[in-house]
Amino acid sequence: MSSYRLLPWSQACAASAQILICLRHGGQKWIDFARSKTKTCRMTEIFMGNFTQQEPILDESIAAAVAVMQHGRLHRYNEAAGEVSETALLEQEFAAQMGARYCLAVASGGYALATALRALGVKPGDRVLTNAFTLAPVPGAIASVGAVPVFVGVTEGLVIDLDDLAAKADQADVLMLSHMRGHIVDINALMDLAQVHNLKVIEDCAHTMGAKWGDTWSGRAGIIGCYSCQTYKHVNSGEGGLLICEDDEIMARAIMLSGSYMLYGKHRAGPPIEAFEAVRLVTPNISGRMDNLRAAILRPQLRQLEAQCAAWNDRYHVVDQGLAQVAGLTRIKRPQQEKFVASSYQFLLLDWSSAAIRSVLARCLARGVELKWFGAPDPVGFTSRYDSWTYAPSSAMPKSDRILHGVIDMRLPLTFSLDDCAIVARIIAEEVAQEAKGA
Repeated sequence: MSSYRLLPWSQACAASAQILICLRHGGQKWIDFARSKTKTCRMTEIFMGNFTQQEPILDESIAAAVAVMQHGRLHRYNEAAGEVSETALLEQEFAAQMGARYCLAVASGGYALATALRALGVKPGDRVLTNAFTLAPVPGAIASVGAVPVFVGVTEGLVIDLDDLAAKADQADVLMLSHMRGHIVDINALMDLAQVHNLKVIEDCAHTMGAKWGDTWSGRAGIIGCYSCQTYKHVNSGEGGLLICEDDEIMARAIMLSGSYMLYGKHRAGPPIEAFEAVRLVTPNISGRMDNLRAAILRPQLRQLEAQCAAWNDRYHVVDQGLAQVAGLTRIKRPQQEKFVASSYQFLLLDWSSAAIRSVLARCLARGVELKWFGAPDPVGFTSRYDSWTYAPSSAMPKSDRILHGVIDMRLPLTFSLDDCAIVARIIAEEVAQEAKGA
């Protein structure tokens, strides 16, 4: 039930300001109505939601985690007689869910990426192609194995630029393809290009677990698909990663790299024992295993993944529709074949000045809407650009730089209702419009 109160003019605003403030918080609405001396008023909604607040962990996950803590066998290879560990079951279930032969659960999505590179034989000094528009763990994984990132441009669809990829394809043998913020490139066209240039493709699916291109799951087109289970991804174990693959030898290497010792036979979603013979004594142990506690938390969440993906997309469509007619704001076009999962929302302020973009961010923040800007010259929070990572050589890409300068990003947590999303969209639309008019 909403409640309303009428404030006297002297309490409602100062000087000649005219405001109607709607504060949304904890399921309640307060509307403070103030009228100016000229009988005009302006409505200003203020959003009180938390953009980093995730849903509570499922009761089933909590019960499973408590059971692990009660028996004390948190290490994935510590099994009682006749028992199959939570981690081994998680791998088996996720492999089946994605239609993959093999799956490995590890400590983080970034660790999965680095393990994929090592399992493919990437060595120090090798060059690895990757997106210019991505998050720091992607070039970080490349640098962690001593390799050198080669950045490929971005389109206004926020996907890798296939023309730029074709131009740079002869510089490397491996492409680490980032489906950044849930945007999936035409994977058929990309894989055709990769085949022509003999590129091995690793898919970074940190933002696309549960998404598809056509009928192909994200992560199933490349040689290896890597996923994140970090709090702000599509399943939440705080940290964690998953890696899927079809190749016996590559997965055997990955399992050895993750720290299996000689216990690889306990992997129910791993290759046959024979696959380990050639790699078990020559592959270093770079321990990064997932534990049974996190696996127990994740297994029930994976069973709810389809419903969660639909709920995110419901919120995305409300925001997208709310921004449909905003002058100066460019929405991202989503191809029909892309069955995306939108746990975040992006739009472009193309050719806006830095000062104008900062003004929009400040205006929205003053009304409770937290937007992130990927075009800032210095990294802030998780946002950064390819030229932010000074450990990796880069050259200016004017076409991509124009796009990156205008990228605005916003989380869409499932703790937001559809009404919340409508309010957020209205606030963004109003403040972009006001700034565009020079208000």
